[in-house]
Amino acid sequence: MINFSPISDNRFSVAEGPVWDAAKQRLFWVDIIGKTIHAHHKNGKDQVWQSDDFPTALALSKTGNKALVALASGMAWLELETGKFTRYAEPDTMPGNRLNEGKCDPQGRFWAGTMQTNLNADGSGKDMDRNSGALFRIDPDGSTSQHTEHEFGIANTLAWSLDGTTFYFGDSIRNVIFAYDWHAEDGSISNRRVHLEGFERGAPDGSAIDEDGCLWNARFGGSCLVRITPRGTIDQIIELPVTNPTSCTFGGSDKKTLYVTSAQFTLSDEQLMTNPLEGAILSAQVPIAGMTDQKFG
Repeated sequence: MINFSPISDNRFSVAEGPVWDAAKQRLFWVDIIGKTIHAHHKNGKDQVWQSDDFPTALALSKTGNKALVALASGMAWLELETGKFTRYAEPDTMPGNRLNEGKCDPQGRFWAGTMQTNLNADGSGKDMDRNSGALFRIDPDGSTSQHTEHEFGIANTLAWSLDGTTFYFGDSIRNVIFAYDWHAEDGSISNRRVHLEGFERGAPDGSAIDEDGCLWNARFGGSCLVRITPRGTIDQIIELPVTNPTSCTFGGSDKKTLYVTSAQFTLSDEQLMTNPLEGAILSAQVPIAGMTDQKFG
């Protein structure tokens, strides 16, 4: 059994997109509804940056003290010393869509999945009535390219296999994680097939890869992570003390600390009172190391 505990007393509406900074031994994440970006240092110190738009994902830069942040309306650079945002790219111009999941590929290009926005301007929930999300690539030169049709409900899970041949991409609405052939040289994908579909506990959210090539997938609403083998079979269910895990990543000096973000979004006041851990950032020591988050550039 893996024992998780919160890294701090803070709780978040929708904590998402955890990224481990190995160089400085700190964990980054975003709180979408709170419009904040966070960093937790190994000495317990926390940093917070405020944004004007909903931040949904981020990647650290290979050069300079900055992060590339996916905001609901587009990509922007965040200068970590000053908190200044500079617009960078707008990959999806479909009216009513927003960016959601985002992560860098092994070559340092940022991939962003989009969705019909489910948020009003004040952060309250908004009904969705279409599957209009798509997958985009943002290159270090600022150019963008679209790699799927506008067909996904909620784009989630962006991950790459250890051998560099497979790309994983999920749709929370369809309750499916797809596998594609990955073409590293030109950053393209092909040959979509189902990797995991219909698992009954929650919906697929963010994921991380371990050193065995297994995908650790957060199940929003399912109170667990599932470890999925490269063959697409579940070999382990990891129970969590929160209802809505949103994503996970490996960190620590040996990459055996598993961090899990979670959300209070969709939970009732009674549920929040019953479980004070809802919305926490959790961590646990695990018996296997994971892969380091890639940087942009």
